[in-house]
Formats: sequence, C-alpha cells, structure tokens
Amino acid sequence: MAHLYFTRHGQTVWNVENKICGATDIALTALGHEQARALGKKILDEGLGIDEILYSPLVRARDTALEIAQITGIPAREEPRLTEQNFGKYEATPRNGAEFQEAKKSFINHFGGGETMLHLAQRIYNLLDEIRAEAGEKTYLLVAHNGIARVVNSYFYDMENEAYSAFGIRNCEIREYIF
Repeated sequence: MAHLYFTRHGQTVWNVENKICGATDIALTALGHEQARALGKKILDEGLGIDEILYSPLVRARDTALEIAQITGIPAREEPRLTEQNFGKYEATPRNGAEFQEAKKSFINHFGGGETMLHLAQRIYNLLDEIRAEAGEKTYLLVAHNGIARVVNSYFYDMENEAYSAFGIRNCEIREYIF
C-alpha cells in the first residue's frame, strides 16, 4: 500500500506568541529542536521505512528535517513547493484574529499581497500527484507547515470549507496518508 508521511516543523517563537508565521522565515526554539530530535527517534523506533525527506526551504522546516535526517540517516532534500503560504498583511498578526479567521474562508483571497488558497493547493496537489506517480518506489516524509498540512489533508479527504480553514496539526506531529 503506497503512502507518505507528513509532519509540521518544530516550535518557533511566533508559535509561542500565537503569531502567523506564513512565508516569514522564523527559526526554531530550543524546544522546537528537541521536538525534531524526538520525532527522529520515534521514526527509528517505529521503523517507518521512510526513503527520503522532502522539506520546505524555510529555516524552521529545514532545521526540523535536518535534525530528523541526522538521527535517522534518511536522506533529505529541499522542495521549494513545500514553502508555507504567504499570508500577506496577516503575517506576524495573531493567528486567532477575527479578520484573519474570516479571510481564510475565502479561497481566492490574496491576503493583501499574499498567496490564495487555490494557488497554494495547485502547487501542493501537483507535488502530491508526482509523489503518487512514484509511490510504489519510495516513501516520503514531507516536513513543512500548518498551511501545507491543511492542503495535504484535503488531497486525501473531503473537507467542508469551515473544516479546511480550521484544520491544523501540532508541531512535529506525524501523520500517515494512504494513496
């Protein structure tokens, strides 16, 4: 059965401060590095059989992926399409801000200079289509962001708009998806 794994990067200062990171390059906290190492150990302990790690070029995801790779010995490479969605004028604002929560429900909203949900879905769906085409050959771990997690989940499962805009995963939570 062909599948892939997905994880969100470790904790950042803006996660602690409840700010939207988006495409802003924010580093991991000490706890974020610990979370990445713990995930690497979990992958080893559970023998997940991952062949390659693909990661977002943003430092928080890159550092998470490289910590996992160092512990597991799994090769890792940057995949630019895994970059988090650019939330435009909402970056660095509160994640639970009423205006942002409402804006997320509109899938063709550029967020005042950012990227629409539809454009984001296009690039992530294209990547997942490529992975699915070679799914019999390799199992990947994607290391990216909460916005990317939302799109990946929607690729595999039907979601209502409200559920989609509210979806998220914890830092270094790992999910398995079956093609």
